[in-house]
Amino acid sequence: MRPFTYERAADPQAAVKAAAEIPGARFIAGGTNLLDLMKLEIERPAHLIDVGRLPLAAIEDTPDGGLRIGAMATNSRVAADPRVRGRYPVLAQAIVSGASGQLRNKASTGGNLLQRTRCPYFYDTRKPCNKRQPGAGCAALEGINREHAILGASDACIAVHPSDMAVAMVALDAEVLTLSPSGDERRLPLSELHRLPGETPHIETQLAPGELITTVILPPPAAGAQTYRKVRDRASYATALSSIAVAGGRIAFGGLAPKPWRAATAEAALAAGAAPQEAMAAELEQARSAGHNTFKITLTARLGATVIAETQASAR
Repeated sequence: MRPFTYERAADPQAAVKAAAEIPGARFIAGGTNLLDLMKLEIERPAHLIDVGRLPLAAIEDTPDGGLRIGAMATNSRVAADPRVRGRYPVLAQAIVSGASGQLRNKASTGGNLLQRTRCPYFYDTRKPCNKRQPGAGCAALEGINREHAILGASDACIAVHPSDMAVAMVALDAEVLTLSPSGDERRLPLSELHRLPGETPHIETQLAPGELITTVILPPPAAGAQTYRKVRDRASYATALSSIAVAGGRIAFGGLAPKPWRAATAEAALAAGAAPQEAMAAELEQARSAGHNTFKITLTARLGATVIAETQASAR
């Protein structure tokens, strides 16, 4: 591990100010992803700003019946909150399907959203990776890519986003609040937080340098049932080969794209009266195989149709 300096931020404004003023600074909360990347020298921050103890861990009701979740609330705390379990069960189900109990006890809500891909070629510094080193190439394109993207990828990157929680939050129409180094606050849909790779896969979010996520806002739960289902290679501590979150008429997928994938085409088809199988066929018309991951198209078609049908039935 390379040398770095460290400070514990006194408040959110001090944190973003330090991030703007110190070259190579990075925020750290739970550290469940960043520390691993530092040990592998994939991330090389010159300065760490500890935001884990900032007063941003509250989970509060909003006047309209929604919920505000502080960015420093741990994954375990969010999943166990009675309001989340009662009003947003898809979110609780998604969180407990991710990582391990020990990691969920430490991982923060904001950090979960910003975790980086688990692509093995990204983690192997002997292999070319455009996320790790822009312009180096993408080893996954010609490599073993069974876990990689079938939606939203590009010739520069076919890695997938690993978060389960983010998939459920996208299906719930969540928004994030951020604080910039200038002191300005910003509110944006979570579905717009992550970027598709295009020609710049190393730029993964819409956040500006030094911008800090402070809060996630869940709107009042939509009418209808909620479900999260994840298919993976082993029963725990594994990222999704394909996952689906259904919240009323909204659908999002994980394990298929470089960002949580809002299935707008399938939603529109269902709203127009299509059967779940027809809606999934419409959504997956744009799917593209990279070779070893062709099975994901069939897997997702079956998974989506099954879970949508089950969710619709349970709402009747």
